[in-house]
Amino acid sequence: MFSSSSAVQDFQSVSCPVKPTSIGEYLIRRLQDYGIADIFGIPGDYVLSFYSLLEKSDINVIGCTREDNAGFAADAYARINGMGAVCVTYCVGGLRVCNSIAGAFAEKSPVVLLTGSPGIRERQNNPLLHHKVRDFRTQVDVFDKLCITGTELTNPANAFQEIDRVLETAYRFKRPVYIDIPRDMVHVVPHSTHMHTLPPIATDEKALQEASNEITALLNNATKPVIVAGVEIHRFDLQDDLIHFAEKNNIPIASTLLGKSVIRENHPLYVGLYEGAIGREEVAEYVESSDCILMLGTFMTDLNLGIYTADLDPRKCIYATSETLKVHHHHYQNIALDELLQELILRNIKSSSRFIDPTIREPESQYVINYTAPISIRRMIDRLNQSLDDNTIVIADIGDSLFASTRLQTQGRTEFLSPAYYTSMGFSIPATLGAQTARPDHRVITICGDGAFQMTCLELSTIVRRGLNPIVIVLDNGGYGTERALHPGEWDYNEIHRWSYGELTRLVGGGVAHKILTEEDFDKALKAALVDDANMHLMHVVLDRRDASDTLTRLADRMSARV
Repeated sequence: MFSSSSAVQDFQSVSCPVKPTSIGEYLIRRLQDYGIADIFGIPGDYVLSFYSLLEKSDINVIGCTREDNAGFAADAYARINGMGAVCVTYCVGGLRVCNSIAGAFAEKSPVVLLTGSPGIRERQNNPLLHHKVRDFRTQVDVFDKLCITGTELTNPANAFQEIDRVLETAYRFKRPVYIDIPRDMVHVVPHSTHMHTLPPIATDEKALQEASNEITALLNNATKPVIVAGVEIHRFDLQDDLIHFAEKNNIPIASTLLGKSVIRENHPLYVGLYEGAIGREEVAEYVESSDCILMLGTFMTDLNLGIYTADLDPRKCIYATSETLKVHHHHYQNIALDELLQELILRNIKSSSRFIDPTIREPESQYVINYTAPISIRRMIDRLNQSLDDNTIVIADIGDSLFASTRLQTQGRTEFLSPAYYTSMGFSIPATLGAQTARPDHRVITICGDGAFQMTCLELSTIVRRGLNPIVIVLDNGGYGTERALHPGEWDYNEIHRWSYGELTRLVGGGVAHKILTEEDFDKALKAALVDDANMHLMHVVLDRRDASDTLTRLADRMSARV
């Protein structure tokens, strides 16, 4: 499920256009070749010509309320679909989407940022055109720092080649890219139709064999091996290879916070989420007591490592990502992660007999409703766990929305989305739009704190306009709960104005609102939402301002001294 490769046609060998094709038309066709069927954005005068072409094409153009929201939506779409795209105007639109693109870069999400700009002829004598900042290259220079590559389509002779190069780079490296198309170049038909293909990445075959030999020997000598699977297994569509390798050799699997739902969390080999000391002690002890830890596609971030409480002995670790391979203290270059996994599948590795005690895993929900009890975040998660299935996507914003949600047991792969490394507040509501656009056959459950919700909540307008049906849970504790936990005390800067959140359904003209004070309220609202697939449901969950998940409490214990 959610395979990116199946959505991509044979984009490495593109035939020459049958009829003369403009730069704008070619760009649209190449986006479709990569499985991009929907584009998020906001128009503006410098990009209107290209928007007109988009609207005439088969691509679904989704107008958002803010450019940064459009970027978050494209990011979530890319995480599920394989690639995504956002289209905005020059500078006032482009610079507003910077934060979203930065998050996509940090977390390896292949988003194509398309932006219009002043025409080439308009730039003569450096006029003070509207939206311009400093000079005409300012926006290009900014995104040079936030994208893996980019291009200005100012030269018809190489425009097609540049489009091919940039899009293939996004797909290959799972990072955002930037394409700037001046408005007087959109309808230009180049005389040259020469296409460009990036040369394949050359794998060092000798290094691959030597590394595989070393890993095979370590696994054959291990009595307690474990796999720690990370987000790159998602991004590079390696779930099937991972499961094949683990099942063939009976090796248990843990995942990182950013890689949550890399495989279905009820898989017999799955032991849980590894988060160092901020996670479950049973999982931490199981992973850290291993004598061979195979870390696949894992980012070594502070949150993934439990604020550096992870106790991982380098002498026991094999660290393999798309960018590096380190076996103990040996470094190998030019080995692709997918080729390493495929080679290891072929190796004769002894089957592990390591026992997985059922108590290591997150306990199955034994939730029994206490009808009159005030709702708490822990009990809400317990109840929610009973209703997840393999057609549910959970999206968690930053803060206790994320930390509490680590206890949710997703039933399928790539069914949990959160910016768990870059940690930008406000991701979840526009991400809901992107995820449900990519997978309209799935139900999205979004958990968002009140502070993050107030930043981007008006994207509910687009969600209602598109007729989507997510279940949006707003955790209302009147402020920034994570900051309260990290820096105890009565600090006014952590307080926010409390809204009547359910009234937003009236404002945007659609959706069903629920105000939740007790466990009975939440149970009734959740049941009503799950049987109603025609409407967006907005649940206003009123929490005690001191309420916090166990994970957040442990995190605060580790971080508060630094804060």
